[in-house]
Amino acid sequence: MLTMGRPNRPPRPWLGMYTTEANGQLAVGGLAAGGPAERGGVRMGDLVLEVAGRRVTGLADLFRNVWSLGAAGTEIPLTLAREGSVVKVRLRSADRNDFLKKPRLH
Repeated sequence: MLTMGRPNRPPRPWLGMYTTEANGQLAVGGLAAGGPAERGGVRMGDLVLEVAGRRVTGLADLFRNVWSLGAAGTEIPLTLAREGSVVKVRLRSADRNDFLKKPRLH
């Protein structure tokens, strides 16, 4: 970490989806502009029900399930609840570092 400024392992998958626990459910509270979730059709207010067919019960469970599927670039299947319907999406995860503002060198 000291040498590279980041962990010496493949980057974890990032969805650009800011999720919060509310009333025992996982609700999408925000989306990163141009991030995988926004590009994949996730909407604010969607409820996350499953990751790769596995029910998620909390925020830590959501992260563990996403991270268990592989490194950044892995396809992440999500089952969402939206306005009374069930919606399935497949998101191509990304490396969060690619979306961060980089310092100007000169």
